[in-house]
Amino acid sequence: MQHLYGTGQDLLKDAFSGNVKGMGPAVAEIKFEERPNESFIFFAADKTESGAYNLPLYLAFADPIYNAGLMLFPKMEAGFKFVIMDVAHTEADRIIMLSSPQDICDIVVLLLYKLHNIAGKYTGKDDPVALVRVQGGFPAIGEVLSPYNIGHFVAGFMRGSHNGPLMPSKANTTISFFDGPPVVTAQAFSMREGKFTEPADCFDHPFWDHVRDQVSQKAIDLRRQGFSGCAMLPYSELEYGGIVEKMKKLDEKFKIKE
Repeated sequence: MQHLYGTGQDLLKDAFSGNVKGMGPAVAEIKFEERPNESFIFFAADKTESGAYNLPLYLAFADPIYNAGLMLFPKMEAGFKFVIMDVAHTEADRIIMLSSPQDICDIVVLLLYKLHNIAGKYTGKDDPVALVRVQGGFPAIGEVLSPYNIGHFVAGFMRGSHNGPLMPSKANTTISFFDGPPVVTAQAFSMREGKFTEPADCFDHPFWDHVRDQVSQKAIDLRRQGFSGCAMLPYSELEYGGIVEKMKKLDEKFKIKE
């Protein structure tokens, strides 16, 4: 028996990892009427949160700077509908439906919110996945991938309690620096009559090597800041309970100075 740390914590919700328990593997699903040539991208991220997809999806579907099809392709002139879920409401799925471009400011305001702790404690949310249909009346593959050149800052990194840039990575990339940086992979598939092609690794290209170098530098610059300021998540979003308990004890020791 090898006694590996955290074995199965991303596969089984009751797997013991020594500190926290996850909620099993992340799941994404879509229903659609199949087109003659059906294409989609499967995104899988690690060391981050579901809100990591908010900015890339917004830019790919609503911003003509990243999606030229909104200007050039008649099928996309009407824009898209956004179904946004209030993840802080845990009693049931609380959603709102908005449309771009007419509701674009409202969409941006709602996407400012990130995924918060559920039930006030860490319950496993650092391996989010997403499925995105592409081509035809949807953004092209390049338009969906383009926002990932930003290396935008997301929650996650070490112990899920820090901010860091999201690195677009090749499939099966390991986690290295400071239990990070947060990474995302992208596998493109085509499908016909329920049969899939072999996946194409979207981030396995020399262009993305350059992006990864830039993201690495962003990660190093922010990590040099240690625990100070925006380098760590705000108190309300910290995933590990130790600092919360410590603050409760310290709070009791505060006295009003006369």
